[in-house]
Amino acid sequence: MELTFLGTGAGTPTKFRNVTSSVLNLQKECGVSWMFDCGEGTQHQLLHSSLRMSRMTKLFVTHLHGDHIFGIPGLLSTRSNHGAELPLVVYGPKGIADYIQTSLRLSESRMKYPVTIVEIDEGVIFEDEYFTVEAARVDHRIECFGFRVCEKDRPGTLDADALKADGVPAGPHFAALKRGETVILSDGRRIDGARYVGPVQPGRIVAIIGDTRPHPSSIRLAEEADLLVHEATFTNDKVDMAFDYGHSTARQAAEIAMKANVRRLVMTHVSARYQGGEEALLQEAREIFPASDYAEDFLTVSVERRRSFSL
Repeated sequence: MELTFLGTGAGTPTKFRNVTSSVLNLQKECGVSWMFDCGEGTQHQLLHSSLRMSRMTKLFVTHLHGDHIFGIPGLLSTRSNHGAELPLVVYGPKGIADYIQTSLRLSESRMKYPVTIVEIDEGVIFEDEYFTVEAARVDHRIECFGFRVCEKDRPGTLDADALKADGVPAGPHFAALKRGETVILSDGRRIDGARYVGPVQPGRIVAIIGDTRPHPSSIRLAEEADLLVHEATFTNDKVDMAFDYGHSTARQAAEIAMKANVRRLVMTHVSARYQGGEEALLQEAREIFPASDYAEDFLTVSVERRRSFSL
């Protein structure tokens, strides 16, 4: 599981930072990737990455400000022109359907793949055999959501070598043994699968918080997360400006990370005023939460598994 930042700036593109977008690469887990926000120019950023637009099956939109959505019509159209066939589901606040449908209709764009638009509320908005995604409102100037992506725990690995050493022949009963069940062999022996299955592999948690002032929902979404992505538009000497514009400072982002007991914080949505001076954001955050970094465009962060545990 990896998260790649395609845009890390606030408000408008600059020479060094595009506006907000990131991609959670789940190729190893389930063969697809998911995008979070899609500011203008995002499809061009993709051309400078190894990410495949055709493998993106979900787009999660935090809110409807332009620096988070102006890239969507172009992305959908280009994805179609490139021959993508996998369906795409867009999740976002009320109004996202009208925005996308109007843009595609007026531009006479035709999609060659199914596009579904889901206007979300708080709670679990997606679940399958691998992941759940929860949304909660945060505190911006317009309706805005944060997302919590939880990978489900995976069973431990079956120790086939140990089974072989104990004289257990390979066969269809291995599936039952991997589930920890007891099987009876043809010679009458009872084999307890739990003895041959390794520790459970705990699922990873990634929290991606939209533009927001400090808010209790951010802490809840980020609780025990392996990676928290939180906006840090300003340094704390601009705390009043941050509040007026519905944003957070680097210090406030670090405080959220500390209260939520996350493993790592990566700050994004950086104001252009700090171009070349991002170390001020980093120093401010690390005074509160040492495991803090700020994102640059094209930064890729690996989300490692935590230590396995036994049932």
